[in-house]
Amino acid sequence: MKKVLVFLMTAIMACSLLLTGCGGEEKKAEPAKVLRVGTEPAFAPFEFPKEGSSELTGFDVELIQAIGKQLGYKVEVSGMGFDALIPALNAGNIDAAIAGMTITDERKKAVTFSDPYYTSGLIVMVKKDNAAVKSIDDLKGKRIAAQIGTTGEMKARSVEGATVTTFNTQDEAALELKNGGVDAVIGDLPVMEYYLAKGGNKFAMTVGEKMEAEQYGIAVKKDSKLAAELNKGMEELKKNGEFDKLYKKWFGEAKK
Repeated sequence: MKKVLVFLMTAIMACSLLLTGCGGEEKKAEPAKVLRVGTEPAFAPFEFPKEGSSELTGFDVELIQAIGKQLGYKVEVSGMGFDALIPALNAGNIDAAIAGMTITDERKKAVTFSDPYYTSGLIVMVKKDNAAVKSIDDLKGKRIAAQIGTTGEMKARSVEGATVTTFNTQDEAALELKNGGVDAVIGDLPVMEYYLAKGGNKFAMTVGEKMEAEQYGIAVKKDSKLAAELNKGMEELKKNGEFDKLYKKWFGEAKK
């Protein structure tokens, strides 16, 4: 009798385990898709650390987060030097780069870009007491600072006889101007304007006209299908009004 009871108990437990493992099995939640994004975290108002925090914010950061949410991605943003972004993409260390990166023919040889999401341009910044420089034409033979790997550096190197010094960030280039190490800085207009608005106007000003309208894009690995996916997400944000909300938040007006 005891053997029969033991047998029955064993059979019941076995069935219970089978039911738990098969018909009664709960479906496990699929892990979220992760979008690894690289940026250069000293390019306000596009990307910069929140005050008192290492967490990044800015137009670019919030835009890629919104695109990722639209597409069902968990977005992980990490900071690195601007000149390290394209090598990181090609090495597979990140999936996308958003960092106020101008779409150029040279860069398109190495990466694939999304559709443009912002139109910028270059400007010259000098000290307020520098009456001799009124435009880029007055920088021949002068000392110019720019952020390394940017179109600002490219423009600076096109100036006849100029001595060009590059820095990891545009803020560092501006500090060199403040300390008298250079005569001017060439960089992206919206970044210069933000810098001046945040206190840089105490010693510096921009001069001349905006140069060379430039379009920013999100870079992905060469020929990656991710570019089309990002375009789809961005288009949805434009349709539902979220893109305009972000643009107005960071630039004071809706995108024209």
